[in-house]
Amino acid sequence: MAKEIPIGARAEAQETVEFKHTLTAHHPELPPVYSTPDMIRLMETAAFHALQPYCEGDEITVGTSINIQHRAASGIGAHIRAEAALESFDGRFFTLRVTARDDVQEIGQGTVGRAVVSVGRFLKKAQPKTADAKP
Repeated sequence: MAKEIPIGARAEAQETVEFKHTLTAHHPELPPVYSTPDMIRLMETAAFHALQPYCEGDEITVGTSINIQHRAASGIGAHIRAEAALESFDGRFFTLRVTARDDVQEIGQGTVGRAVVSVGRFLKKAQPKTADAKP
């Protein structure tokens, strides 16, 4: 299992809003503002980077839960910075406090959950299950 991860371990991820990150890219009738799924993806990336230095061997962390509020719109060209900091853990499950800011204000905040997994074991469990598969 991963090395001990200190409370407060943190990282950030950044991107500039492009058309592909907007609501319009998903649904043409919606406005060209930063989408909630893209903000959450950036928050998850920051959370991954906060925990990854403590993983060993083929370990990574994967998302297990999200509780996010998206409170303000950001347009194309806005620079978004997501930050994640470890808030608590229970065994191999970790809760990180996340925020996202654009050039002017905080646009979102909440928590994401992540768990440490072995890539090898994780991929074996992810294999398609068929009726004729042998154990």
